[in-house]
Amino acid sequence: MAMLALCLLWTLATAASPVKAAPVGGPEPAQHEELTLLFHGALQLGQALNGVYKATETRLEEAGRSLGLYGHALGLLGQEVSQGRAEAQNLHASLSEIQTEEAVMELQADALAQALEEAAKGQRALQDRVKQLEVQLRSTWLGPAHREFEILKERADKQSHVLWALAGHVQRQQKEMAAQQQRLRQIQERLHTAALPA
Repeated sequence: MAMLALCLLWTLATAASPVKAAPVGGPEPAQHEELTLLFHGALQLGQALNGVYKATETRLEEAGRSLGLYGHALGLLGQEVSQGRAEAQNLHASLSEIQTEEAVMELQADALAQALEEAAKGQRALQDRVKQLEVQLRSTWLGPAHREFEILKERADKQSHVLWALAGHVQRQQKEMAAQQQRLRQIQERLHTAALPA
């Protein structure tokens, strides 16, 4: 920039200096004051251009720093978006696993409920038979009916124990299903929250 100002001053000086002496009686050469003013104006113009150049350079540097900061912020935002996507994918995978486990548990619970119902039917039939045998025993205490009564009574006790165990198992299954449904609701809430715009 300083070189440009010097070139400008040299050009102005060359243009202002007379090449030949003026003929006698012609116009007088430029006055010394006019040349001083011309040089002074050229110097001020050079300083002003230099100031504009420096201000522009400073602004460009600031703009470069700002762009660097924006780029860094965009990089961080991109990382957060990637992490959010990865977390959403993990949540979807967990949700699928829980839904599969829940479906399996529902099938098991249905099978247990059906087995429990069949066992209850058998228990009722056995109790009816025991009552019939009790009636027969009242009429005839001795004989093969007494032995059959004891066998049926033992079977009824065993079946009652099996029914009790099955009922406990069904209750445990129901508790596990309730816990799974709670986990499923929590994951769905987290997915809903993750899907909301920031």
